[in-house]
Amino acid sequence: MSSVSLTAKAIRSSLLAVAATSVASVSVFSASAIAAEEQAQKVERIAVTGSRIKRTDMETASPVSVIDASAILSSGATSIDDVLQKMTSSGGAMTNAAVNNGSGGNASMNLRGLGSNRTLVLVNGRRMIASGTGAASTVDLNTIPVSMIQRVEVLKDGASAVYGTDAIAGVVNVILKRDFDGFEMNAQTGLSAQGDADETSIDFTLGNTFDKGNLVLNAQYTKRGEASQADRGFSECPIAEKGAAGAKTLYCGGSSYSQGGHIWGDSNFGITPTGAEGDYAIGDSGFYGQYINDGKGKPKFAYFDENNTEANLSGRGGEYHDYSSADAYNYAKDSFLSTPMERLNLSFSGTYELSDSIMFFTEAMYTKRSSEQQMAPQPIWSKDPWVYDSSWMNKELIGKVQEGEAVSYGRRMVESGSRDFSQTVDTVRIVLGLEGEFDNGWAWDASYNKGKNDSVDTLANLHNIGSINDAVTAKTFDPFTQSSWEGASIAPFIYTEVNSGGSELDIAAATLSGAIMDLPAGELGFAAGYENRKESAHYTPDSLTAQGLANDPRVEATAGEFSVDELYAELAIPLLADLPMAQQVDMSAAVRYFDYSTFGDDTTWKLGLTWRLYDDLMVRGGRSTAFRAPTVSELFGGKSPSFNQIVHPSTDQTQAEVTVGGNELLTPEEADITTLGLVYSPSYVEGLSFTVDYFDIAITNTITAVDSNYVANQCLDAGGNKINTGTALCQSSNIELDSTGRIKFDNGLQNIGATNTSGYDINVAYVFDALDLSWKAGLDSSILSSYEEFDPDGKAVDYRGYITGGVGAYAKFKSNFNITATGQDWSATYEARYIDGMDSFACKADTTKCYAPTVSSIVYHDLSGSYDVTNTVRMSAGVNNIFDEEPPYFTGNNDSNTDPYTYDVLGRYFFVRANVKF
Repeated sequence: MSSVSLTAKAIRSSLLAVAATSVASVSVFSASAIAAEEQAQKVERIAVTGSRIKRTDMETASPVSVIDASAILSSGATSIDDVLQKMTSSGGAMTNAAVNNGSGGNASMNLRGLGSNRTLVLVNGRRMIASGTGAASTVDLNTIPVSMIQRVEVLKDGASAVYGTDAIAGVVNVILKRDFDGFEMNAQTGLSAQGDADETSIDFTLGNTFDKGNLVLNAQYTKRGEASQADRGFSECPIAEKGAAGAKTLYCGGSSYSQGGHIWGDSNFGITPTGAEGDYAIGDSGFYGQYINDGKGKPKFAYFDENNTEANLSGRGGEYHDYSSADAYNYAKDSFLSTPMERLNLSFSGTYELSDSIMFFTEAMYTKRSSEQQMAPQPIWSKDPWVYDSSWMNKELIGKVQEGEAVSYGRRMVESGSRDFSQTVDTVRIVLGLEGEFDNGWAWDASYNKGKNDSVDTLANLHNIGSINDAVTAKTFDPFTQSSWEGASIAPFIYTEVNSGGSELDIAAATLSGAIMDLPAGELGFAAGYENRKESAHYTPDSLTAQGLANDPRVEATAGEFSVDELYAELAIPLLADLPMAQQVDMSAAVRYFDYSTFGDDTTWKLGLTWRLYDDLMVRGGRSTAFRAPTVSELFGGKSPSFNQIVHPSTDQTQAEVTVGGNELLTPEEADITTLGLVYSPSYVEGLSFTVDYFDIAITNTITAVDSNYVANQCLDAGGNKINTGTALCQSSNIELDSTGRIKFDNGLQNIGATNTSGYDINVAYVFDALDLSWKAGLDSSILSSYEEFDPDGKAVDYRGYITGGVGAYAKFKSNFNITATGQDWSATYEARYIDGMDSFACKADTTKCYAPTVSSIVYHDLSGSYDVTNTVRMSAGVNNIFDEEPPYFTGNNDSNTDPYTYDVLGRYFFVRANVKF
C-alpha cells in the first residue's frame, strides 16, 4: 500500500475521523506525523482496507481504525494480540497467554464476539495462512512480528464482496514495513508485581533503499515465562459453592477424581432387569434396594435402608474412608495462570523496478514457536466397572464393597506428575508478485501467495487405561491397592502423546484498478480481479489416542482440502459535488462470484454511500451480504473429547465430557450487514473529531456448537433424567449421566439457526497544543444493543450482557480512554479501559442458585512514557494495571475462577524498553 500523504484539510476531516475509531489503549498517530502531513502539498492515491480502489482520502462508507507502529510500541505489546484484544469492538472468546486450558499457545482476534473464524486477518491486503496446532482454521497472531508492523487497519464491517470468506465481523489488515531505510533495534523486558510471567523481547530491523528498489530484513526473538494459578489468591484453588438457594457460601472445591482414588459402588448390584429392552421394571430387587412405582406408573429406585447404600469411598491418605468434599483434588495449584512461550520471527520484504512501469515485489515470513501449558495430573477412570474380588484384590474393601460388585473407579494420577503440554509450530509465508501501471494510469498486480504451517504437539504423563484394564482382567494389576499406581508398577502404563498437524494455503491472484472516466462529480473508479485459492489441512493424533486405548475418549484424525475460484469487481461512483448540503456524495459498489469445490457457487455484494454535507460533516452507510465457507477442520474434523465447565444440579462435577467434531454436510454461513455512521470534525475546534457508527449483523445458517451449559440444562433435569427428548437439540446431544456422576453429551458443529448482533461505536479524538506541549486524546466506546443465537429448534439464546463459561463475554458497554502529552524529548501516556458489569450465563434460569450471578464493572489503568536520551537512543517504561485489579469471580466461570478471555489475570505489570534507531 502507498504511504498516506494528505493535505491539512484531509488530515482534519479524515485522519482524525479514522483516529476516533481507534483503540484507546494505543495512540493512533503522533503529533509530529500530523505536522509533517499538514505540510505536505501532494495528495496521493491510497488503498484503504475494505476497498481495492485507490482514492485520495481515507474516508469510506465503512469505519476503519488505524493503529500505527509507535502506538503499538508504547503499549509494551510484544504480540499484536495484546493490542487488538483490548479494542472495545472485540469480545467473546480470544486465545492468549492467559488461556491455559485449550489454547495450544495460539493468539487470536474476535471482532464483535462473533468468533475468531469470522474475523479475516490479512497481511499487506492478502490472506495470512491459518496457523497454530492441528488442522488450524484461524490465524495465530504470534506469526506476525510486532517489530515489522508499520500500521494495522481494522475494518469493522463485513467485506466478503472485497475479500471473500471469513470477513463477516470485519477485517484486520496488518501492513508491514516496505520502504524502511536504516537500522532500528528494540530490547524490552517485563515482569509482574508477583515476580512471575517475565517476558523478554529483542528485535532488529535493517532496511536499505537503492536506485531500483528497497530491501527490509527483520528478526524478533521473544521469550515469556510462566505464572501459576497457585500464586494468586483468586485462583489458588477451584472455588465451589454450597448451601441452599439464596444462602450460598464458597469453599475450595476440586475434582472428585481425587488423589488416592475414588470408588463408586453400584446401587443396582444384584438386580436383574426384567423390563422391555433391558430396562428396570417395578419390582426388580437387589442388594441395596428395589424399583417401586413413582406414582405415575414408572419405575423409581428406592433404598431398603438409607443408611446402607452403595460405596462412595476415597483412598486419599492411603486408607479407604467415606468420600467427602475434603477429599476433592485441588487441580488449580498445578495449572498455569499465564503460559510460557519462546518465539522466533524472521521477515523479509523487497521491491525491484524491472522497468519504469513494472516492479517486482516479494514478502517472506517465518515463525518458529515453542509453547507450553500445564494442568493437574491426569484424571483417569475405568471405562467399564471393575468387579471386586477379595481373593486377589485389596482386602481392606471387605465390608465396604460387596463381593462381585461392579464398581466404578476414578483417580488423580499425582504419582505420575502434572500433564505437560507442549507445541512446536513452524509457519512459512512467501509472496511473489509484479505490480505496475499502464500509460493510462491504470494499476495492475499479479501475485502468488504460499503459506505452510506444521505443528507437533505433545502431552506428557498420560496413562494407557486400555492396558490397565487388560491387566486388571488378567489379575496382574490390583487397582484398589495404592502401591499399584506407584513406581515400577505404573511405569509401563505411562506414555507421552505425540500429535502432528498442519495446513497449506496457495493463492494465485490478479487485480486491475483505475479511473474509467471523468464524471461531473469526479472520477468513476473501478477495480476487478481474479483469485484461485486452495486450502488443505490435516491432524494425526497419537496412535494410542486414535485407537481409544488411552484414558480419554477416542480422537479421530482430520484430513481434507478444498479449492475455490473467485471473480470480483468494484466501482467508486461520484454522484454529486459542490452543491448546497452535498459537497461530495459518492457511492461504492462491489460484487464477488465464488465457486467452491465443496458446495458450489454463489455471489455476495456490497453497496456503500458517503455524503459530505459540508466541510465538517459527513454521513455514511453500507449494506452488504457476506458469507463464511466451512473450513477444512469444520468439514472434516474428527471427533474428539472436550471437557467444558458446567453448573448443573444433577452433579457435583464441574466439567462435562463433550464430544466435538466436524460435519461434512456443513454449508456456508450467510450474513446481511447494515452500517450507518456520522463523522463530524468541527472547523471551529481544530483537531477535534467525532464519529458514531451503527452496525447490524444478521447471520443465518450459523456454523457453531451450542453452549455446554445450555445443552445440559435443556436436556437433563435435576435428577439426571433426560428431558425435552423430542427437540432436535436433545436428540442430537445423546446426553447421559455416567456412573461416576459426569455429564456426557455430543455437541458437534452444525448449521443451526442464526446469530444476530447490533450496536454502536462512538468515538472522539482531539489533537491540540497546550502548556507548551502537544496533546492527543481519544475516547472509544462500544454499545452492544443485541446479541442472540438461535438453537436447532429456533429458540433464541440471548448473550447480551452475559459472561459465559465457554464463549467469552458480551458486555453491554465498553470504553477506552487515552491521553498523551509530548514534549521536546519525552512523552507520557495515560490509558483507562472500562468493561461493564455482566450477568453469569450459567445463572440465567435461576440466580438464587448462584453465589455470584453477576460481575461488577471493572476499570484498568495503564501508564507509560518515553525519553530521548540521544538522537538515536530512546528509553521507555510503563506500568499496566496500575491498581492491581483482580479478575472477578462468577458462578459458572471458565478457568482460574474467572474468564481469562476477558480479564487481566496477571495483575500489575512493569516493562522497560530501549530503542536504538539510525
